[in-house]
Amino acid sequence: MSSPFRSVFVLIVALVGILFALPNFLPKDVTENLPDWVPSQTMVLGLDLQGGSQLLLEVDREGIISERLQSLRRDVRNVLANQNGIGNIIATDEANAQLTVELTDPAQNDAARTALETLQNSLSNALFAGIGVNELAFGETADGKLTVSLTPDGINQRMSSLVSQSMEVIRSRIDELGTTEPTIQRQGDTRVLVQVPGFGDSDRLKSLISQTARLTFHMVYPGMSAAQAEAQGLPAGTMIVPSQDGGAELLYEDVAIGGESLVDAQPAFDQQRAQPVVSFRFDTRGAVTFGQITSANVGQRFAIVLDNEVITAPVIQQPITGGTGQISGSFTTQSANDLAVLLRAGALPATLDIIEERSVGPSLGADSVRGGVIAGIIGGISTIVFMLAAYGLFGVFANIALLLNITLVVGALSLLGATLTLPGIAGIVLTMGMAVDANVLIFERMREERAAGRSVIQAIQSGFSNAMSAILDSNVTTLIAAVVLFYLGSGPVQGFAVTLALGILTTLFTAYFVTKLIVLRWYDWVRPKQLKIQLLKLIPDETKLPFMSWRKIAIIASLVLSIASVGLTVVNGLNLGIDFKGGTSIEVQHQGGPADPGLIRTRLSELGLGDVQVQGFGTPEDVLIRIELQEGGPEAQQAAVDAVQETLAPENYEVRRVEAVSGTVSGELAMTSTIGLSVAVLGILIYLWFRFEWQFAVGAVVSTLHDVVLTLGFIALTGIEFNQSSIAAILTIVGYSLNDTVVVYDRVREFTRKYRKMPLIDLLDKAINSTLSRTVLTGPTTLLALLALALFGGEIIQSFVLPMIFGVVVGTYSSIFIAAPILVNLGLRSPREDAKAETGGAVDTPAV
Repeated sequence: MSSPFRSVFVLIVALVGILFALPNFLPKDVTENLPDWVPSQTMVLGLDLQGGSQLLLEVDREGIISERLQSLRRDVRNVLANQNGIGNIIATDEANAQLTVELTDPAQNDAARTALETLQNSLSNALFAGIGVNELAFGETADGKLTVSLTPDGINQRMSSLVSQSMEVIRSRIDELGTTEPTIQRQGDTRVLVQVPGFGDSDRLKSLISQTARLTFHMVYPGMSAAQAEAQGLPAGTMIVPSQDGGAELLYEDVAIGGESLVDAQPAFDQQRAQPVVSFRFDTRGAVTFGQITSANVGQRFAIVLDNEVITAPVIQQPITGGTGQISGSFTTQSANDLAVLLRAGALPATLDIIEERSVGPSLGADSVRGGVIAGIIGGISTIVFMLAAYGLFGVFANIALLLNITLVVGALSLLGATLTLPGIAGIVLTMGMAVDANVLIFERMREERAAGRSVIQAIQSGFSNAMSAILDSNVTTLIAAVVLFYLGSGPVQGFAVTLALGILTTLFTAYFVTKLIVLRWYDWVRPKQLKIQLLKLIPDETKLPFMSWRKIAIIASLVLSIASVGLTVVNGLNLGIDFKGGTSIEVQHQGGPADPGLIRTRLSELGLGDVQVQGFGTPEDVLIRIELQEGGPEAQQAAVDAVQETLAPENYEVRRVEAVSGTVSGELAMTSTIGLSVAVLGILIYLWFRFEWQFAVGAVVSTLHDVVLTLGFIALTGIEFNQSSIAAILTIVGYSLNDTVVVYDRVREFTRKYRKMPLIDLLDKAINSTLSRTVLTGPTTLLALLALALFGGEIIQSFVLPMIFGVVVGTYSSIFIAAPILVNLGLRSPREDAKAETGGAVDTPAV
């Protein structure tokens, strides 16, 4: 009864999935020795599972404008005064990205304008070769002064180009550290995401990545100190630069030689001074230039400037013609090595600000893996046992499909090289709970078809074909939520979205192809006379509960609860995590007994960090510390983290996790979360409108918004932290609730065609009762999986799991008492009622 093509296709997909999943369960030495034709790629563990550091960097727009104007100012002076002998006074307006040029002789206005226009620079787009934008705009003020401005398109194009260059420099620097599998991704036009698994020293990583490492050599202005220049006025073409020892130096603005001429830099040790230094070597052209400069300035001071700070300014004792030298300063062995790494990798073309930081210690990662695996095993076993108890032999068929389903998810994640995070494990566990829903729908339809008098094979065929529309519609709505979640979230949330989306696709495949193939093969072998499908009957077959007679009470209760939820959310507010309000979150663990939050609170109150919250977190040894957003930017935020670590180190506390989010990121997340939820609801509305009538689409959206509002009220009531994981939970609830609702709606749509003379109220009651057995079987399996996550998944994932548990219960309720009754209020009518309306209320009813 099953085609050979279908059997071969399923077998090939299953074998490929197993091959790609297998390396994840084998020891590393075995994986490395596998034949070349066997896939050896495994899932990459995320930072939350193996520890490591993550930084989100943003190009400093104001810094780029300031630097470009400074460079442009030198070019303008050179082209006017040096090349054309035109006297001028130049003023800089950084707010408007503009230079104003006042000529000493206004009669030279036209000549000056012609000279300035030679500075025009066309910046090309990397995506569209040959298409460029003008970087400069030229104009004139009302009083006759010339202006040179940076165009907005030119600024944006330069920033985009600088991000691409910065990514290559960052990659070179990280490669120098010898770490494995770093992730460096571009985010938009101005940001770079860096993830380095297994590298726990986040401070060192930040220093290596965010430090510009722009090395320049300048001659020191002779005969005048920086203090004298500040008092008397700067000589033309000079600048004051702070020095590493706390003072300042007066330098010529012109760069004598730049760090781009370096070809090598290595840490070394100065035997005479007994201190670490960094030796460097120029390329051929740089060596010649360096030799010329040192030959012409013997006896003068020569400053080595790193990131606008004078490292050293020695006197040139003799010409240096070998093209080598050394940088000395207050270096340690590690800082000398790090500076050498920076110089070898090259300078960042722009300043990168750290706007988000997350680091996880290896011990916390190991605990997360352990908890996730335990939760997965318990969730899987409970689901398998429940299906065996409910369906017996058909439960075995469903469990085989479920195991293959999970194998295909793991294989797909390995094939894609995806990163497995703790929320990703939650996605796999949740897939276990939700995947059986498709099989439950199929098995229940087979029972109904058999009860309706169809033969065994007809019941099997009709069960699969009639259940597929509900399976497809319910899973597509969840897939829409997963896609929005992927584009909305970042890091672990994206990991959950990928896992959920893959779980949906593999569920559709296993339900339609695998389960059907197994059942048809079983029929071919056994040729049973009866179908004994369900063993555990929680709902009798002839149940006729009058749900519609309770609809008014249910709607009033829902309105009251919704209003109360809105009130709780407004009055109490949500316990916003740092994802939404910015600041720093630090998880510490006391080594040697239960932690003392009171002592920690007392110690930290003396640091003057503003609002500091200290609370227990998970086990008695763990404590979560939240520090408000500090004034002064990332540097002040890092200083606050350092102060907390130094204060708690003597008390024997180990830092296990640090998350720091700037106000920029938190504000954007609040906006994108609102937009994302709106887009998800709109996409689902459009899909359901296309698949059903408009009343069904509106009813589904209303019942879903009801679930979201009640879940927000639950979060506000319990005080659970509201963060990115909470957004993931809400969008998952949207998908799950719609899954239930669409199953009921699909049956309503079917019954309107089948029972054309039945009043709508009776038809809705019959539809709900006919799907009730499926509802009470699917709900517990999902809840079992979620409860396993709640008990063993760890404290970090609670903000996802607890709202999900509440959402599953509320979603089941709303599918019965909100989604179906609202069809009556929206004016949906049965075919008989439509006929009455068209004929003015009179319809002939033939005798039966």
